[in-house]
Amino acid sequence: MGRISISCLFPASWHFSLSPVVLPRFLLPSFRQLLLLGLLAGVMGLLYLLLVTGKGQYSWLREDRHLHTRLGRVPDMEATDTNNPNLNYGLVVDCGSSGSRVFVYTWPRHNGNPHELLDIKQMRDQNRKPVVMKIKPGISEYASTPGKASDYISPLLSFAAQHIPKNKHQETPLYILCTAGMRVLPESQQEALLEDLRTDIPVNFNFLFSDSHVEVISGKQEGVYAWIGINFVLGRFNHVEDDHEAVVEVQVPGSDQQETLVRKRTAGVLDMGGVSTQIAYEVPKTEEIAKNLLAEFNLGCDAHRTEHVYRVYVSTFLGFGGNAARQRYEENLIHNTQVQNKLLGQHQGESADSPILDPCLPADLQDEVGPREQRVHLRGTGDFSRCRLLLQPFLNRTNDTNTSLNGVYQPPIDFTNSQFYGFSEFYYCTEDVLRMGGDYNSTKYSNAAKSYCATQWTTLKERFDRGLYASHADQHRLKYQCFKSAWMYEVLHSGFVFPEAYENLRTALLVYDKEVQWTLGAILYRTRFLPLRDIPQESLKGSHSHWQHSFSFMNNHYLFLACFLVVVLSILLYLLRLRRIHTRSTLLRSASASVQWLEEGLGSPDLPVTL
Repeated sequence: MGRISISCLFPASWHFSLSPVVLPRFLLPSFRQLLLLGLLAGVMGLLYLLLVTGKGQYSWLREDRHLHTRLGRVPDMEATDTNNPNLNYGLVVDCGSSGSRVFVYTWPRHNGNPHELLDIKQMRDQNRKPVVMKIKPGISEYASTPGKASDYISPLLSFAAQHIPKNKHQETPLYILCTAGMRVLPESQQEALLEDLRTDIPVNFNFLFSDSHVEVISGKQEGVYAWIGINFVLGRFNHVEDDHEAVVEVQVPGSDQQETLVRKRTAGVLDMGGVSTQIAYEVPKTEEIAKNLLAEFNLGCDAHRTEHVYRVYVSTFLGFGGNAARQRYEENLIHNTQVQNKLLGQHQGESADSPILDPCLPADLQDEVGPREQRVHLRGTGDFSRCRLLLQPFLNRTNDTNTSLNGVYQPPIDFTNSQFYGFSEFYYCTEDVLRMGGDYNSTKYSNAAKSYCATQWTTLKERFDRGLYASHADQHRLKYQCFKSAWMYEVLHSGFVFPEAYENLRTALLVYDKEVQWTLGAILYRTRFLPLRDIPQESLKGSHSHWQHSFSFMNNHYLFLACFLVVVLSILLYLLRLRRIHTRSTLLRSASASVQWLEEGLGSPDLPVTL
């Protein structure tokens, strides 16, 4: 008898053979046993299909992979292993209006897959705390003495240098990016400060630093970096197929044939500070938008690939922050009171006995606004609905379609397939006092705001003294919560025209338990070409590369299952063949014995015969 050989060359090379000579007799099963083995193999294949490649509710392995992907974006709370030679480092200095901060980021060596971005995380010291240092005042304070700019920055860089291995300094990129404080300076003063940094920093520090690594960024750039950082932490740039993530159809910019991609839906960002309000979101459809409102960029390392090309609408509205809006409101109130008193010969608001009624302050709260010579006394009435109506003119809306605050153009938002995160004042308004941060519901929010505004000021102070509000809430928050609640509501629904029934807004202070800075998006964007040094050139040309070798039987379940079923079927067929051979040989031996009996004259045994 012969030998049967079974082999599978892909996805993994292996080979084995069986011989009937060495096959034990108990492996020659009956037909019922063969049928049972076949059913068992079929059940095993079906379970494998359901558990590993299935898309139903029993796909627990896919669930586990999904959970792992989500948790992979949770910041690693362990201390950074500075002894790891494959770890890279990067520095970003945020030169703001009130101070400057340095952030240290780390990432492992790129895996060589041109479809994936660097896995950048914030560095943590031995106490597992983020490596961050802040100094005051802002760098703009040195506008009259630009020669001191590098001395001002040096403590931040010395601090970072102590945490980064010395042998890594030369390959650690350093970016110094200045924001609002520097923007208001004349261009000559800006350039003098930047030139001092460009000249002195390379002399005193060995970081990877060039003239282009220090600049004053625009509000649009800052908004784009914030959008990138938040979506990176959320895992929205990871285009691995995932049935649990919402997707969106995107038209690739610059494509002559209007190429369309289906990829993970990114999250929009709403941010309201004390002075300004900002909105940023991806525009999936190609349409004509003013260049000053649109940012188009490729986060991938290969300019010829389109999977990481994004078109993001960004708009910043100065004077529309919570505190600035209140200031504009009070100035308008003072002006109208003076005009009315002059015309009617009245003295409203000039004393606490004849205060101006303000629906945007809690009930019975007494307040004074304006300079000494124009002092106006106010008494709150706590009317949330009335306050909203009074604030609508301050939005500066126009009757034009597709416009928002100040009549600025706003591309249409697909509210049926979108998600937004609201930060800063969007979170404080919902959480600090109302205690309903998280998933936003306009009906619940407005009802809670109405109730708060109508509550007596003395009652609110009693609740505050009893610790019923957020730990970082203060009396300033209590005093202006009614106004800011109404302002946030109007900005969201009347300014940005979000439907009141919109359910995909989440107000947050942290993303995955950490504060996401725009500096994360900045270093992710500015280091996007670094993976090229770890990617074989052949992979960029479309041939086999390192990352393609990961296409093994553990990652290609269908091929593995096919090989498995082929092997099982081959074994069953071989066992059937052995059974037939065994049966045939038994019959031949029986026939041979009968012939021998006849030849030897032994005759055959007596058999009963029935006539």
